Amino acid sequence: QLHIVESGGGLVQPGESLRLSCVASGFTLPYYAIGWFVRAPGQERWGVACISNYDGSASYAESVKGRFTISRDSATNTVYLQMDNLQPEDTAVYYCAANELPSSGSYYCGPNDFGSWGQGRQVTVSS
Repeated sequence: QLHIVESGGGLVQPGESLRLSCVASGFTLPYYAIGWFVRAPGQERWGVACISNYDGSASYAESVKGRFTISRDSATNTVYLQMDNLQPEDTAVYYCAANELPSSGSYYCGPNDFGSWGQGRQVTVSS
């Protein structure tokens, strides 16, 4: 079981920015992916953005492309989600999750592909 520690989040006004951080540890395989997922009231959990250390590539949900940026610090196994131009519809609990990858490095940025989860951070966008 991987260990996940999240930080960040809070209350901002529309158009403002927030950054979420996620530190993951306990990896036993060389390749892994870390992602941010959200669950809004009445909705299923879905993937916002993911990144892997296999090739450094990142993937984003269409609704956040151009506004959110996921990045990683390989030295500390920390992944950041920079959220700019936040809108009320971004309000949700944001969860960090991690998963170790096969040697091919393949994975899908969806909740079913991730087995270790953080507690979640509330992000509220309201005027």
